[in-house]
Amino acid sequence: MAHRPWLGALAGAALGAVAARAAYAAFTRRPPAGDEKTWTRTNHRGEPITLLEGPAFVAGAGAAAALVPGVPARARAAAVLAGVGSGVLGAYDDLRGAGSSKGFKGHLTALARGEVTSGAVKIVGIGAAGLLAAALLPRDGGPAPDAGRVLDVLADGALIAGAANLANLFDLRPGRAIKVGMLAGAPLLASALAAGRSAPAALAAVPLGAGAALLPDDLGERAMLGDAGANALGALLGVAAAARLRRPARLAVLGAIAALTAASERVSFTKVIAGNPVLHRLDMLGRRPA
Repeated sequence: MAHRPWLGALAGAALGAVAARAAYAAFTRRPPAGDEKTWTRTNHRGEPITLLEGPAFVAGAGAAAALVPGVPARARAAAVLAGVGSGVLGAYDDLRGAGSSKGFKGHLTALARGEVTSGAVKIVGIGAAGLLAAALLPRDGGPAPDAGRVLDVLADGALIAGAANLANLFDLRPGRAIKVGMLAGAPLLASALAAGRSAPAALAAVPLGAGAALLPDDLGERAMLGDAGANALGALLGVAAAARLRRPARLAVLGAIAALTAASERVSFTKVIAGNPVLHRLDMLGRRPA
């Protein structure tokens, strides 16, 4: 019994890694929804880079979440819905986004003018996916009063959707979003293992394994997560957090996500990271020199 959380975590990480690499190999041979040019963008150096890492992460992590043992059916469905749903909406924004509106404020301002941007569609869609995933998650401690249950679903839905959006805000330099995901996911995984919680441990391990498998291509500036992969990474970690943490901790995480998201509208994360020696060293770890 004591070893089951470790086995579930190992299985989740391994499945995520193998499935993500297999999906990346398949998509580079035959890109989905178009040809290779459809998924090619220009990175921060002005060099061409493929976004196919994102769909590979979505497919690999989604398959791993669906197959990893030791996860109840409702939690499994929540992870697949949040991860794949956020990833598909992110891919839609990757392919259809014009780039004229940025961030929540930009997309909501455009929506107020009657302009429905791909980013606005993504925001609403990921919010809905987060709420549905939160409603599916099983709750500890037996049935909660109706009001408490509704509040939990609303808060957890916001946490999942907010985590999906926040991860995407870090996908501006090679490997950064995956590194941030690992820094956030590793304590969550360790907490689940220490508490003997098999399902949250497996759910946290899946995106970490998929991200680790794709990290070399990301750091090598051959590929990037894009909205598809970054949104899926954040959403899956959000589901794991909602499944593992108690209400006060979940609310604290939600508050931190909201604060960072609000700060991103006024402050450049890239400039903050570049100005801090520790963060800069972590950010540059494994990357080509600037």
